Amino acid sequence: MNLAYLIREIIESDNSKVEKIIRECLIEYGANHDGTAWADPDLGCFFQVYQPDNRRYFVAEDQEGKVVGGVGIGELEGVCGVCELQKMYCLPEARGTGCAQMLLDAAIDFAKDLYDSCYLETLPNMTRANKFYQKNGFILLDKPLGKTTHFACDVVYIKKLKGEK
Repeated sequence: MNLAYLIREIIESDNSKVEKIIRECLIEYGANHDGTAWADPDLGCFFQVYQPDNRRYFVAEDQEGKVVGGVGIGELEGVCGVCELQKMYCLPEARGTGCAQMLLDAAIDFAKDLYDSCYLETLPNMTRANKFYQKNGFILLDKPLGKTTHFACDVVYIKKLKGEK
């Protein structure tokens, strides 16, 4: 099933909506603790955090205008030429509808002109997300890259961006 979603850059009034989506998803997967996005000091300040030219946060709106998901791209601290796919979450109602693919496509489209590769961290119990990332060309790594605060996210991937269309 592929529903129509509007993928757009975040606006300030989306901050609390996206934070709520992320917190609900983290609770769903038992990840409401330190070492995950749950403890990020910038959670809820997406519009402000993603203002620099090398960062972007996209949201997905359903046909009624409800924000149902989001994804960010930001530099991976300590690793030149590598960005990080950040805070990609969708509400259960948007999963399996093509929403995540549209969000990922927007993020990768933005990132490929600025970065050589895209890194991400996730949890092993997010099995559908792991399959999704692998289907989209992300390669499992043996160990984390760069400096993030997500020490509990022990599944890490990278995707080459240069040469992507």
